[in-house]
Amino acid sequence: MTKALITGVTGQDGSYLAEFLLEKGYKVYGLTRRTSTPNHNRIANIIDQIKLVSGDLLDQHSLTQAVKEIKPDEVYNLAAQSFVKASWEQPMFTGESTALGVTRMLEAVRLAHPEAKFYQASSSEMFGKVKEIPQTENTPFYPRSPYGVAKVYGHWITVNYRESYDMFATSGILFNHESPRRGLEFVTRKITNSIAKIKYGKLDKLHLGNPDSERDWGYAKDYVEAMWLMLQHSEPDDFVISTGETHSVREFVKLAFEAAEISNWEDKVVWNDPRYTRPAEVDQLIGSYDKAKKILGWEPKTSFSELVRIMVEADLKLEAN
Repeated sequence: MTKALITGVTGQDGSYLAEFLLEKGYKVYGLTRRTSTPNHNRIANIIDQIKLVSGDLLDQHSLTQAVKEIKPDEVYNLAAQSFVKASWEQPMFTGESTALGVTRMLEAVRLAHPEAKFYQASSSEMFGKVKEIPQTENTPFYPRSPYGVAKVYGHWITVNYRESYDMFATSGILFNHESPRRGLEFVTRKITNSIAKIKYGKLDKLHLGNPDSERDWGYAKDYVEAMWLMLQHSEPDDFVISTGETHSVREFVKLAFEAAEISNWEDKVVWNDPRYTRPAEVDQLIGSYDKAKKILGWEPKTSFSELVRIMVEADLKLEAN
């Protein structure tokens, strides 16, 4: 039975990946931090099918021990401080977890079980102030947040370990990917959840930042398959995973209100709320997944409008009580 270790197993991507690997017949291990109030909501449906192990990206020994005991065939490093806005408020912690945490995980694999295949969750935020459209695996990075900078470090240290130690270390440069399991602090989930609350009279207005920011939004459930495919490929490499389409925040909001069957939606939105502006903005991200399609046979299955509908319907169900 193939064994996989997932860091960040309780997050959006980790939970979908764990489900996907279980369906493939894997033995799944999830790395979790010890906390006084564990949050296992996203994996509640599979918690009896996976094995949770204690560890922390800030603690080298715990990671090395976990890899030594499990001897996984595949390691998926998804854990990080992943909220861009919080990275300005916690730049040091973001660097420790999102950047140096990758090095610690790579070291754990190198020292304890170098045969394991390693996946690093890189990010489209590395492109930041984009140098070309669309962005590919060869587009220069220009990060615009402490999170983006930390992800660039994590990406390049993965490349460095691959080239220095002949490790099977791959990075997936994933563009924005959403789902009903997205945290409420992220703009897409904030939109769909707030609209559900407006629908049921729990909220009057939706407050947002820049309506013209454009992102390449996909469905997280589609994207975890790409992670797996990267580790099934014969050679380690880096791949952009995206939809090849860009949509504005305003367009997302419009589709979400329509999915909730709410009219006169413009009256229910407050744009450019100063609470949601950033010191440096990323205006437009759009990726080319041509390489992933050609080499891995991967392409997105869920359209933008379908993704919005899935999220709105889930939040309407959540807020109906």
